[in-house]
Amino acid sequence: MASPKVLFYVQHLLGIGHLARASRIAAALVAEGFSVTMVTGGLPLDGFPAKGIDHVQLEPAVTAGDGFSRLKDAAGNPVDAAAEARRREQLLAVFRARQPDIVIIEAFPFGRRQVRFELVPLLEEIGRSRPRPLVFTSVRDILQENRKPGRDEETVALVKSHFDGVLVHGDPNFVRLEETFPLAGEIADKVSYTGLVAPPAPEWREAEFEVIVSAGGGAVGARLIEAAIAAYPGLPPLGRWCVITGPNLDQAEMDRLTRMAPPEIEILRFRKDFPGLLGQARLSLSQAGYNTVCDILRARCRAVLIPFAAGGETEQTTRAEKLQALSLAVSVDEATLSPEALVEAIPAALVLDPEKEVPLRLDGAHRTALILRDFLEARALPASP
Repeated sequence: MASPKVLFYVQHLLGIGHLARASRIAAALVAEGFSVTMVTGGLPLDGFPAKGIDHVQLEPAVTAGDGFSRLKDAAGNPVDAAAEARRREQLLAVFRARQPDIVIIEAFPFGRRQVRFELVPLLEEIGRSRPRPLVFTSVRDILQENRKPGRDEETVALVKSHFDGVLVHGDPNFVRLEETFPLAGEIADKVSYTGLVAPPAPEWREAEFEVIVSAGGGAVGARLIEAAIAAYPGLPPLGRWCVITGPNLDQAEMDRLTRMAPPEIEILRFRKDFPGLLGQARLSLSQAGYNTVCDILRARCRAVLIPFAAGGETEQTTRAEKLQALSLAVSVDEATLSPEALVEAIPAALVLDPEKEVPLRLDGAHRTALILRDFLEARALPASP
C-alpha cells in the first residue's frame, strides 16, 4: 500500500518555534509511514525540516516589525502584489504536483492572516479537487488573545467551510482551546487534542553545563540574556553556564553580550542538542515559548521562565503562569525583569523537585500521526446503508 501523502504548510515570521514544532510533527509522520512534503515560507534555517522530508521553500517572507501586519522579503523589501502572486503560484503548483491525501496548514485560520493571499486560494483549489484531500489546521495549545472584533467569527466560518479537523497540540488537562478561543464550542466536533509536541527524553550524558540560558529564535531575547549575565555575580556558584542566543539575534548585540560575559559563561548562537543539554543541567532560564517549555518538561529541568509579553502578547504569560501553578517552573514578569529579579527567582527554582511527575501528555507528534491515520481509515470505510 502506498504511503499516505501529506502536504504540510508552515509560515514562521519572527521566531523559529512554529517551524521547530512542525518539523517534529513531520518527522513523526515519516516514522509512522507517511510521505511528507513541507512547504515553508520564512527564512531558511539549517536543520529544519529534518533530513528525509521533502522540502519546498517559497520566496521568504518575514514580519516587517510593525506588529506582524506587514511582510518583507529576505532583502528587507516589502512583499508587494507581484511577490504575493509568485508565492501563491508556487504554492498551488506544489499542491497540484504532489496531489496529497492530507493537507496540514500550520496556524491558519487562527493566525497567519498575513498570508491569506495564498492560503485562501489554496483552500479554494483543494475544495475543487477530486478526490479532495483531508484538510487540518495545526495550532499550539494557547492562542494569542486580544484579537480584533470579528476575527473569531471569521475563523470559525473558515474552519467550518474548509477544514476537516483542528489539531490542538496540547493537553486539555493543562489548557483547553476555549480558554483562549471563546468560540471553540462552535467547532468542538472538529477539535482533536494531540498532547504537547515534545522531543524524546534525552539520553543520559555527563553534564556539560549546569545552567542553560536560552532565547528561542533570538530576535527578541537580548534583554533576557543581558539580565542573566548581570545576575551571575550575585548568585552562589552554580557551575558552568551556557547562553544560547538563537540564530536571529543581531550580530552587534551578540558581540556586546559576549564582551559582557565572564569566562565561566559560554555564548553560542545555536545547539542542535539543546534538549540533551537540558537533560543534565541544574537550571534553565528562558522565555516561555511552546517548544522551549516542551524541552524543559521532557528533560525535567528546573526552570525560570520570563514570558515574552511585548506588543500585547499573552500566550507565553498564560503558559508560564500555569506551569508555576503546577510547581513546574518559576515565572518572572518581563516588565519587571532585572538582574535582581533573577537573583531572587533562581534560588526559588533550584528547590523545585526535578522528579515531580509531569501531569501532561508529551507525545503529541506521535499522536498526531495516529489521529491522521484514523481520519484516513474512517474516510475509507464504506458508507452506512
